[in-house]
Amino acid sequence: MISSYACLSSISTKLTTLQTLQTFKLFSMPNSEIILISISGEDKPGVTSSITGILGKYNATILDIGQADIHQTLSLGILFKMSDDAQSGHILKEVLFKCSELNINVRFTPVTIEQYTSWVGRQGKSRYIVTILGKVITARQLSMVTSALTEQDLNIDSIVRLTGRPSLEVSDEKSARACIELSVRGELLDKKLLSSKLMTFTSELGIDISFQKDDMYRRNRRLICFDMDSTLIKTEVIDELADRAGVGEKVRAITESAMRGEIDFSESFKQRVALLKGLDESVMEEIARNLPIMDGAARLISMLKKIGFKVAILSGGFTYFGNALKKLFDVDYVYANELEIIDGKLTGNYIGDIVDGKRKAELLKLITQVERIELEQVIAVGDGANDLPMLNLAGLGIAFHAKPKVKENAQQSISTIGLDGVLYFLGFRDIHIGN
Repeated sequence: MISSYACLSSISTKLTTLQTLQTFKLFSMPNSEIILISISGEDKPGVTSSITGILGKYNATILDIGQADIHQTLSLGILFKMSDDAQSGHILKEVLFKCSELNINVRFTPVTIEQYTSWVGRQGKSRYIVTILGKVITARQLSMVTSALTEQDLNIDSIVRLTGRPSLEVSDEKSARACIELSVRGELLDKKLLSSKLMTFTSELGIDISFQKDDMYRRNRRLICFDMDSTLIKTEVIDELADRAGVGEKVRAITESAMRGEIDFSESFKQRVALLKGLDESVMEEIARNLPIMDGAARLISMLKKIGFKVAILSGGFTYFGNALKKLFDVDYVYANELEIIDGKLTGNYIGDIVDGKRKAELLKLITQVERIELEQVIAVGDGANDLPMLNLAGLGIAFHAKPKVKENAQQSISTIGLDGVLYFLGFRDIHIGN
């Protein structure tokens, strides 16, 4: 071991005194079978391969490894166990020489068997994914969210950025977005209290926060169910029809009250449809040709269809417009309300059962049975009170630009960007999604 010390002395000027002393101390601990190597410095090709090559030479077993790159600065951690015949001094000496050659910093920390065993035991705790989404993400926003997690005795395992790095140049406010994903672990103390705090943050801080259990279903969703009006499209079609019929103000007031949950949806539906009596069918055709598609809808559906998702529209609106969207987006299922038309005119009546909140939940269940999937594999997206039954039934229910009452009673919400924000809740990165 004396020769090892001599070799180390020749390069110790490139290390801090603390690093050198820690290394010497570690060499004198033959019972330290597990060692954590912490490396930092300028990111460059070959760092990981060089260090793991040295460990491989001595038949070391890697117990854990993690790496991050922030502004071309590397942070690499490798926890390894030496084989019975390995000499710790030789391993650490070679690693030290290599790091000096690469002009990067290295630190060695011995880990006892007891410490490692205790750490492994904590890995069995529940894991959750916290997604923070907004136009920008500030230090204050992140501080408040992570403080709420700490209060619940949840520990952050990793943080990754899902969106691209923001430009410092003035950008289009409409297209600006930032998203990070936190993987946290622990036994949740009070889920209701945490959910309440996160919901408060979304209003106060102008961000969206998703809190999901990290189980096998999170990355294995197979069906997405959309409300149509004010979700897939930017308008309430019944209001558009009412404007053409000259009863816009009356119908719009009923619509708003229904979406806030102040009156029964079915009753409001009957009242509004009755006011459309006498409207010409050609008006419906004109509106269908010019439906204003919600921001991010095309990007979201295109991506999900590529990976095998089924897409459904479950709407309290009308099948006439749902079918137009079906052709546009290759939608697999459309369930909505059928207006009665006689001699090219709306009669003020409807055909069949009203698709209200209860019916939406029933239809969602029916589709899962047809597709032979679990409810946990379903995403539901809507904005109104009549969407809550399906939002709360789905594995991932998202209130989209919804009224406060709807957001408060939904699992997750998106209010800062378009529909493609759903992709970030699923863990997609911009590099995978494209433009």
